[in-house]
Amino acid sequence: MSVIFVLIAVSMVVAGGFLIGFLWAVRKGQYDDHYSPSVRILFDDEELKDQKEIETKNTEGPETESKVSEN
Repeated sequence: MSVIFVLIAVSMVVAGGFLIGFLWAVRKGQYDDHYSPSVRILFDDEELKDQKEIETKNTEGPETESKVSEN
């Protein structure tokens, strides 16, 4: 039974260490991203363009096959 108390104490110390490390990283700016917001608009257009190309290819596939077989 005493082993459970030791394990709980050790896990609390480890969890506290991770919490302190996380707070330290946040305060030092490790998670700040200054580059992506300035170029995010450029990447969104490419992703939408790629999605539209895929959608048009999927919709054109069966129609073009039926048109070719009719001719």
